[in-house]
Amino acid sequence: MADNNDFSIEEDEDEKKLNYHHPAQKSLTEILELDKEDESLVRYKKTLLGMEPVTADLSVPNVRVTRLTLLSDEAPEPITMDLTRDLKALKETTLVLKEGALYRIKLDFKVEREIVSGLRYNHVVRRKGVNVNDKISYMVGSYGPKEVAHEFLSPVNEAPKGMMARGHYEIHSRFIDDDKTVYLDWEWNLDINKDWN
Repeated sequence: MADNNDFSIEEDEDEKKLNYHHPAQKSLTEILELDKEDESLVRYKKTLLGMEPVTADLSVPNVRVTRLTLLSDEAPEPITMDLTRDLKALKETTLVLKEGALYRIKLDFKVEREIVSGLRYNHVVRRKGVNVNDKISYMVGSYGPKEVAHEFLSPVNEAPKGMMARGHYEIHSRFIDDDKTVYLDWEWNLDINKDWN
């Protein structure tokens, strides 16, 4: 049984067993300089990476996660959390889902300077100080820098239902890449209610 005080996200055992080693990181400039004599490869790179080099602020992380939204056709409106706020304020944020509602997690993020590979969203859930058997891990993918934000939409989830499932849940979320660079690590709250308020 997990330690009640341990509310951390650990690497999944299945990931450790894969024996996958991601390729060495190359800068965007290095990638663009490779195989310049191959016209079709140059066109392909431009399709993937865009025509214009992205100029970015070096004082911000390469990946900025800006928003988490819970999307449900049943909800009166999208349920959104601004992730650009102070992490302490996020810890006090509580989103509300109706019990049994079908929903998807949407993440908005921006890649600033370099290609990032193997972005992943993880979260663990705790209720009344005990870790609930609800660990989620989604492979978001690999992305190049763009002026506009990228979006990731999870598969459909179902909120817990029933009298015992209603209540307050604490969630620890993390946005991480293949190199184990953590771009955002935050805690927030979710209330499962009988209705939407």
